[in-house]
Amino acid sequence: MELGSEFYWFILIGLGAQLVDGALGMAFGLVSSSVLLSMGLPPAAVSASIHTAEVFTTGASGVSHLVAGNVDRRLFLRLALPGAVGGVVGAYVLTQLPGEFIRPFIYAYLLILAIFILLRAAGRLLPAQEVKHVPVLGFVAGLLDASGGGGWGPVATSTLLARGGQARTTIGTVNAAEFVVTLAVSITFLLTMGLQYLNIVAGLMIGGMMAAPVAALLVKRVKERWVLVAVGVLVLSISLFQIGHAFLQWRGAT
Repeated sequence: MELGSEFYWFILIGLGAQLVDGALGMAFGLVSSSVLLSMGLPPAAVSASIHTAEVFTTGASGVSHLVAGNVDRRLFLRLALPGAVGGVVGAYVLTQLPGEFIRPFIYAYLLILAIFILLRAAGRLLPAQEVKHVPVLGFVAGLLDASGGGGWGPVATSTLLARGGQARTTIGTVNAAEFVVTLAVSITFLLTMGLQYLNIVAGLMIGGMMAAPVAALLVKRVKERWVLVAVGVLVLSISLFQIGHAFLQWRGAT
């Protein structure tokens, strides 16, 4: 894909995704992967591009939370290390499968996440209790994140908060651990795919940096529930449309 009008679309996608992420604390990967997949880009390229762009944003976020004292070091290690392993496994598996084969499963995954987000917006969460298997949660979140290009925040943060985790240390620790996971996934994609789709990475980074200060203002003015509803409806609509489209194609081929 050559640099052209698509590049400006990638900037807009990064800008919109960062606006959502800045107001919600998650969903940069979820929103951008939904839109990029709907444009017909290969799932592996989508996930690789998003994770490469996120290396810079998650690194800055992790350092900020660490300096502010928002990181639980024990929880960080229990999340980050298994999350990195899960991310590497997910990234490797994704690059070994044909795009047309894995695409329906990615959309199904995004559909599940959309439903999860809408349930959270409605206040229907699991009863508060401690998460006993944090390493398992980290591994699964990393696996799904690499496979779908988004999901670490929605899966890890929401699960820990729903189970009674303290908001400040949960969000800070998950953000810090995300840098380790994102770095591991990006290196895996680099080794298996090489340097590709740099225009997507550059567009997402430029759009994200442009949106960052605006998102900081939005988070003070927009209620979290309405942001959750907006993200859930957007991803739900895109995933349902693409699943329906894939089903019609399958019916036409049989």
